[in-house]
Amino acid sequence: MTKKKSVSKKSTKSSTVKKPQSLKALKESIKVEQDKYVRLFAEFENYKRRTSKERLELYKTAGKEVLTSMVPILEDFKRALSQENTDSDNEGFKLIYNKFNETLKSQGLIEVEVNIGDVFNPDIHEAISQIPATENDQKGKIIDIIQGGYKLGDNIILFPKVVVAQ
Repeated sequence: MTKKKSVSKKSTKSSTVKKPQSLKALKESIKVEQDKYVRLFAEFENYKRRTSKERLELYKTAGKEVLTSMVPILEDFKRALSQENTDSDNEGFKLIYNKFNETLKSQGLIEVEVNIGDVFNPDIHEAISQIPATENDQKGKIIDIIQGGYKLGDNIILFPKVVVAQ
């Protein structure tokens, strides 16, 4: 019996020696798992934020195709109104144009501001043609506006068509 007791004492001694090593290993594995958890949680939060931003962007530009197809009609109205007519029909055109324009504005369509004499910016304007400048200060500036441009939110859906002095 004495031999058995001595064997059991040896096993308890060896198990106590192994416990600090396994405790360190457990603490290290807990740290690793906590790090994985924190990273996964942060990644999920980024995913939620990104998808909600994409969803908002989709709602803003959902009618982009429809609004883009309406822009030529708006431009036709502008050209019709620019013709000098003294008919009573002209007032009807103005009323329809104003209502149509306001409806498109309420859907987020914004006209890009372009003025004669502005500096040509290829990021905002589309140059239809270039004409030699009569004066040096006109070089690189807009001489004529052929068609207006439109934005939907922050994106330009139709660039203003302009004539530039060269």
